[in-house]
Amino acid sequence: MFSHIMIGSNDIARSKKFYDALFAAMGAQPGTEDARGRLAYAHNGGRFMVSKPIDGKPANNANGGTIGFSMSSADQAAAWHKAGVANGGTSIEDPPGLRPGGAVYLAYLRDPDGNKLVGLCRTPAA
Repeated sequence: MFSHIMIGSNDIARSKKFYDALFAAMGAQPGTEDARGRLAYAHNGGRFMVSKPIDGKPANNANGGTIGFSMSSADQAAAWHKAGVANGGTSIEDPPGLRPGGAVYLAYLRDPDGNKLVGLCRTPAA
């Protein structure tokens, strides 16, 4: 359904450090910067991009919006969350872990610009 997701950032270098760490925890390569200064990450057929807003206004986060990243395991989601916190992100909501029913492991973060992210792994119910 989606060709890519692009978010805004007020500091591309800070975002690169943060997202390079997140994508490394997922087994992906660091982002590449194009001629316009936008970052691009490719993994498992998806594309995620970070850019300064084209209109020149400050970047802000979507109230009520969440960007979910598929994880291959709960351990990968935990490592992804830890890498995010260590690189300028903020842990939010409940701590990373299985949610009621035990079928989904969630790890929520805000990136340095305030965008809400989640590492999600669906697991067999216990």
